[in-house]
Amino acid sequence: MPGREELPSTLERSSEEARRTWIKAHDSAVDQYGEGERAHRVAYGALKHTHEKVGDHWERKEGGRKGPSDPRSARPRQQGGRSGEGVDEDASRQHLYELARRLDVTGRSRMSRSQLLDAIRKANRSRTRAAREDDQGMN
Repeated sequence: MPGREELPSTLERSSEEARRTWIKAHDSAVDQYGEGERAHRVAYGALKHTHEKVGDHWERKEGGRKGPSDPRSARPRQQGGRSGEGVDEDASRQHLYELARRLDVTGRSRMSRSQLLDAIRKANRSRTRAAREDDQGMN
């Protein structure tokens, strides 16, 4: 099934560039590995090289930076690793602080870089969950 038909809801709320990146990687992975979870993982891996998750959607990384955003994206599949859940772990503290401000994370000024990363992940999950519930309520 083409990636455009399997587009995750977070990408439906994202820029056309983010959608194109995911779709192109997904369709290529389907050609190589077949339909399923692996094609989705490959597509998200490609997306994480240029975009980061902000709330319920994906945005271009700070300064247009490219490269893996977390340990799992930096390694081959067999080696595993922890996922950053779409948060760019190589972003500057100032950038993370600004994201936390946009996501209305309380106590952000006293947080360390690792605390900001955790708080942004939590806020992203919460925003995505709420957006999906809103989407279901509209159907």
